[in-house]
Amino acid sequence: MSVEAFLSAAHVPRGRVAMRRGLALASAGLVALLAGCDLAPKYEEPKYIYPNGWAGHGVFVDGHPAEEAPRGDWWKTFHDPALDTLEAQMLQNNPDLQSAAEAFTQARDIARETEARLYPQVGTAAGMSDNKTSLTRLWRVPASSAPSYESSVFYSGAATWEPDFWDSIRNQAHMQKNAAQATAAQYALTRLSLEAELASDYIGLRGLDAQLAVYADSIRYYQTAVQITRLRQAGAIAAGIDVSRAENQLYSTMAAQSQAVAERQVLEHAIAVLTNKVPAGFHVASILQQKIPMAEATFSAGLPSTLLERRPDVAMAERRLAASSRAIGVARAAFYPNVTFSASGGFMNNGFDLANMANSMWTVAVQAVEPLFTGGLRRAALQRAWSQYRQTVDVYRGTVLAAFQDVEDGLSQTAQFREQQRRQQEAVEAALRTQKMTMALYTGGLTNYLDVVVAQQAALVARIAEVRAQTTQLQATVRLARALGGGWSRDELPSIRSIEPFKPLQYEGLHHPTPAGGIDPHNSPADNDLGGGYGTMLHGQGLTGGSIER
Repeated sequence: MSVEAFLSAAHVPRGRVAMRRGLALASAGLVALLAGCDLAPKYEEPKYIYPNGWAGHGVFVDGHPAEEAPRGDWWKTFHDPALDTLEAQMLQNNPDLQSAAEAFTQARDIARETEARLYPQVGTAAGMSDNKTSLTRLWRVPASSAPSYESSVFYSGAATWEPDFWDSIRNQAHMQKNAAQATAAQYALTRLSLEAELASDYIGLRGLDAQLAVYADSIRYYQTAVQITRLRQAGAIAAGIDVSRAENQLYSTMAAQSQAVAERQVLEHAIAVLTNKVPAGFHVASILQQKIPMAEATFSAGLPSTLLERRPDVAMAERRLAASSRAIGVARAAFYPNVTFSASGGFMNNGFDLANMANSMWTVAVQAVEPLFTGGLRRAALQRAWSQYRQTVDVYRGTVLAAFQDVEDGLSQTAQFREQQRRQQEAVEAALRTQKMTMALYTGGLTNYLDVVVAQQAALVARIAEVRAQTTQLQATVRLARALGGGWSRDELPSIRSIEPFKPLQYEGLHHPTPAGGIDPHNSPADNDLGGGYGTMLHGQGLTGGSIER
């Protein structure tokens, strides 16, 4: 059921002009009185209490990113020009990142579409028709003088406006703007994830380069050992089993080298795709050094409050929480009358002589709808809005806890992996000494070749473990930088006012929106270059040419 009041008028007498003016003033006063009825609850970002012990604080406070936190292009702390170039290409051309930017544009347009309902919707119409009836139609008197031909020409305009007495439209628009801000945070999270993935893949590739250098050095050593055992066998000094053991060590190491080459190629393919290149046309030249030639970066977590300002996923969850609070206001507004004003007018005539008042037509109407009984529809919607808000609070809290877990994991791993790397280096030194001594003893006939093989295996395992420890340490640093937000700040989120992609009266330059929050959707000339056509630019930076030693 509904109560509907509909009022229309045409040709009001002059004696009632004063009454009309009084009603207009009263209506304007009523609109001014009701325009500020915001039914959404007052939103405040949740504040949490956490255990004393991290930086000596017990309650979150407003803060700013710490000086020791990652800044901007955080990967530059590794001082690797090739990585810098790859990151720049990825940020410029990665399709996933560009897709996230377009998703932000669409979220802004949805907010604009919602807010457009605050404005009067104005339209025009015009038309003409030429009509003729049959002279022999049914029920027509043969001698009738009724016309059988008639034309009609008209043009008119119409306007409707829904005054937002209960801030339903405003809350919906604000909700969509909050959602657009969350999409901007999602873009930042996507960018950070891609930056970290590329850096981690690159470090893994350089780690495999170092392993290949170790394998190459060991293979040269084992080839010499095979020659020694064969000479000793030829001189009847050693048995054939020594030759077999030496050859087994050589060939198994060659097999491990082939596996490392395959793993390197897979990482190279992953880097190619991240930088918008077809893997077949992309190559990262190998650097055959027995340690990864990258500087070790260190980052500090800072204060808890600054961490929450630097994490895009936390900002995204908080903006969704703000949007859900606006949804409560929309659900509350459904309990109040929905008022709509409409007006239309124009001219119609059976010819082209339209411009006189006798041919005019107009209608003015006000409509108010108030549902009286809906079987609990609106109450269920309101209860669902509150439940969704509480669910979003839970999600936000879970995101905050996950952020702290990521940071604690990163701090623990970087500290322990650094110690692991130091201890492994000592193990390598001891294993190489043992290998050298056992080979000297074997050459002098003081031990058997089994001791030599054991020493060689221990040395190779220790050297590979050292490279892997360095790789793990650098990759853990990348994960820590990602956990700390990678230099992103909540201040980079677009403001509510900047969400609008264009102005209400803007009709040009709509192909691309006005940039907001540092997110500028673009089409790069290199988007369609999937063949790695940057050889000249990358020459000398370890990204073209070169080969893997076997």
